[in-house]
Amino acid sequence: MLSTWVAVVPVKPLSTAKTRLRGAVPQPSHRGLVLAMARDTVAAVLACPAVARVVAVCDDPLVRAGLIAAGATCLPDTPAAGLNAALTFGARAAGGAPVVALTADLPAMRPADLAFALAEAAGLARRAFVPDLEGSGTVLLAAPAGVPLDPHFGPGSAAAHLRSGAVLLDGDWPSLRRDVDTAADLDAAAGLGLGTHTGEILCTLA
Repeated sequence: MLSTWVAVVPVKPLSTAKTRLRGAVPQPSHRGLVLAMARDTVAAVLACPAVARVVAVCDDPLVRAGLIAAGATCLPDTPAAGLNAALTFGARAAGGAPVVALTADLPAMRPADLAFALAEAAGLARRAFVPDLEGSGTVLLAAPAGVPLDPHFGPGSAAAHLRSGAVLLDGDWPSLRRDVDTAADLDAAAGLGLGTHTGEILCTLA
């Protein structure tokens, strides 16, 4: 499998990220948990043989340091206009390669699940997306070379991406589709097997 995809992963500043997840761990550990999930997401993406590189869009210096250490290229959130603007900005750094946008809260993701999803996307000449396990959100949006990413992340993003003309990829990829927004999501991700950094955070609190 050729490493052709450029992955774009936006990450909010830790002080404002994952508000619905607050309470899943003691407050002093919340920022560390958010960063750990992002690091595990990037590590899994870089371990996928279809991905050539990861571009993270973030302003938080701790996030930037952690993701650069994981092997990502980091860009400042120059648009400063929300998630979709950050993704569009990051996609411009792909240099004409196919682009895959991913959320930064996939701490159980396995590279094989991502590879299968990208193989399906590569067979299309259109944008494609993978919904979360609940079916209303989006964890992945892929655009072939030369096709604008046109992201519609946010509440109801799965329906929004479908309306925009993106193809629904509804494969059996539980580790890819298990994003973490709440404490219940984190428990479900733990059942699938967490990445090293997220697992370490939770182990220190056990």
